[in-house]
Amino acid sequence: MFLAYDQGFEHGPTDFDERNIDPEFILNIARTTGVFTAIIFQEGLAEKYYDKDKEKIPLLVKLNGKTSFHKDEEPYSPQLCSVDEAIRLGAKAVGYTIYIGSEHEAKMMQEFSRVEDEAHAKGLLVTMWAYPRGAHVKDKETTKETVAYGTRIALEMGADFVKVPYTGDVESFKWVVASAGKVKVMIQGGSKKTEEELLGEVKGAIEAGATGVAIGRNVWQSPNPEEVAKKVAAIVYGK
Repeated sequence: MFLAYDQGFEHGPTDFDERNIDPEFILNIARTTGVFTAIIFQEGLAEKYYDKDKEKIPLLVKLNGKTSFHKDEEPYSPQLCSVDEAIRLGAKAVGYTIYIGSEHEAKMMQEFSRVEDEAHAKGLLVTMWAYPRGAHVKDKETTKETVAYGTRIALEMGADFVKVPYTGDVESFKWVVASAGKVKVMIQGGSKKTEEELLGEVKGAIEAGATGVAIGRNVWQSPNPEEVAKKVAAIVYGK
């Protein structure tokens, strides 16, 4: 279970309220629940809020990002943080988004390849956000074939984990997981949904063979984030 908090960069502050706009609130969720195996920050949050000498939860630094002002354009998310800087901040892992199907996917693949080689050489794990997005996959972002293409690219390019959307049912997601080979598949939590919908997606993904979930808004936007996190953890860890 990865606790994602890179939404402030990707979406602006529109996802936040008076509580969760504070990164300390997010860190406290991780500290008190004890169910998360990583926290996802961009470089600036990691530098200002993550104390590598005190925090027990491993840090995953997101190395690339873009704003939400280009929704109608072919998405491109450039590298903004180096592997060395992530290590300096205390990261045990790094993450990078490739928008599968974008006109700019080749640029992102080249950047990811360099990141993956360097991170692995320096002992860090690598997670690929394999998000189908762009003109070539319009209206097909969560289909079995498109999402499986993303997990296969993660395998072919050497990722350790791959984060993808859920396809909506167990049988189709089994193919997504099979396409990933030995890469561990994580589903995204995505935008805020009902607790029933969230737990249903997590249960379906785990049944299909996924490793876990990278979840943010569906935890820290909840009135009771610790309770939701523990319910998700019970499914992921089978307890």
